[in-house]
Amino acid sequence: MDSRRNFIGKVATGLAGTLAAGPAEVLGAADRIRVGVIGAGDRGTELLSQIRACPNTEVAAFADIYSRNLERAQAWVPGAAGYSDYRRLLEDRSIDAVVIATPPHLHAAQFASALDAGKHVYIERVMAFSLEHAKSMRAAYQKNAKLTVQVGHQACSFGHMTDVRQFLSEPDRLGRITAVTMQMHRNTPIGKPQWARPALLTPDLNQQNVAWEEFLGEIPARPFDAHRLVHWRYFWETSGGSVFEGMSHQLAFWYKALQLQIPRAASMEGGVYLWKDGRETPDTVSVSLQQPEEILINWVSGFGNNQLGVSEDVLGTHGTISRAAQVRYIAQKTNQPSKTNRPAPGEIAGRTSHVPHAHMENFFDCIRSGRATNCPFDLGFRVSVACRMAVDSYRLGRALRWDAAREEIV
Repeated sequence: MDSRRNFIGKVATGLAGTLAAGPAEVLGAADRIRVGVIGAGDRGTELLSQIRACPNTEVAAFADIYSRNLERAQAWVPGAAGYSDYRRLLEDRSIDAVVIATPPHLHAAQFASALDAGKHVYIERVMAFSLEHAKSMRAAYQKNAKLTVQVGHQACSFGHMTDVRQFLSEPDRLGRITAVTMQMHRNTPIGKPQWARPALLTPDLNQQNVAWEEFLGEIPARPFDAHRLVHWRYFWETSGGSVFEGMSHQLAFWYKALQLQIPRAASMEGGVYLWKDGRETPDTVSVSLQQPEEILINWVSGFGNNQLGVSEDVLGTHGTISRAAQVRYIAQKTNQPSKTNRPAPGEIAGRTSHVPHAHMENFFDCIRSGRATNCPFDLGFRVSVACRMAVDSYRLGRALRWDAAREEIV
C-alpha cells in the first residue's frame, strides 16, 4: 500500500483545486464540454482521437493505474490533469463527462461513481461484466436518469444502421425473420497470438508504477502480476473473451435494429484450440441464442483464419439483409430458382456513410440536446446479459435460460 500511496502522490496533479463532487451544469448547444478519460491505455488513447475530432470539446484529465500511461496521455494533451485514482478525477466539478475505457470487471463501480458525481458517461463495451453488475449499474442509472449514457457499441451510430432501417421499413421486404447468422474470424502472424502484447511487459511495468489493488477491484487479493495486467483478456476474472470483445458489437447492432430482448436461452461451445499460452478464454467458439421473438441467433468466431471475415446475415422468408463492409438487401429465392417471394428489385446496396467519430459525436450531441443516445443504457444492459449467458454456458457446460420474471440466469 505504501508504494501505491507514493504513486498517487507523484502523479496526481491539481488536487488542491478540485471541488466536492456535484451535479454537472446544464449545457447549451454552444457550450464546451470538458471530458475526463478513465483508462488511458490502448483503447482510451484511441478514443482520445475521437473526442478531439468532435467540435467544442476539451480533454481535461486522465485517470489510469499505470504511471507511464498517464505520462504518455498528458504528453498528448498538455495541461490535462493526471490521477492514479479515478475518484480524484470525479471530484473535479468542472468536468462534464467521462469516457470509461477500462477492463469490464471495473465498469460497474466506475460507472456508478461517475453518475453519482454528476458526470455524463460514455462507457466501453461490454457495458457490464456480470448480471449483478448490470443490475447495480441500472440502479445507479435510474437514480441519475437526467444524465446522458452512451455504451460504446459504435456500429449503432454507423451509416449501416440507417441503411438497415430503410430495408426494414417495408415489412414485406424481409417477410418473417427467423434467423440471424453472424461470424467474426481473425488471424495473426505466426508466433503472435491474438491479444498478445509482450512489448508492454517492460521493466517499468512494476508494482511501484502501478496501483495494483485498483486493477483488482473486487478480485481477491493476489501478488502483482504484470502478465495478468497486460493480458487481462485471457482470464475469466477480468474478461469474457471474444464474446465480450467481438460478439457484443455485432449483437448490439441487431438488437437495436430488430428491437430484440434478452435471449430466452443461450449455449456456447468451443475451446482453446490454437493458442496454448495459458489463456482461459477460448479462441474458437460457437454461440447460439434463442430469442423470445422466435429468432435464432448464431455466432461463430475463431482466431486462426480470417478468410470468412466479419459479417452478419438476417434471414427472412422474403429477403436477406447482409452486413459486412457494406449493407445489402437480397430478395429471397425459393427452391424454384426462377421464383422469388417478393418482386424486384432483387438486390439493393446501402450507401449511407459515417465518420469514424460518429458514436462519440452522438454522445456529445445528446448531452447538449437531452435526446437518447444511439446506444442507450437499456440496450447495453440487454447485450451484457446475453453475453454473460453465453460465457456462463461455456463455463458450466450446459445451456442456460433467462427467467424474465425473476431477472435471473438459470
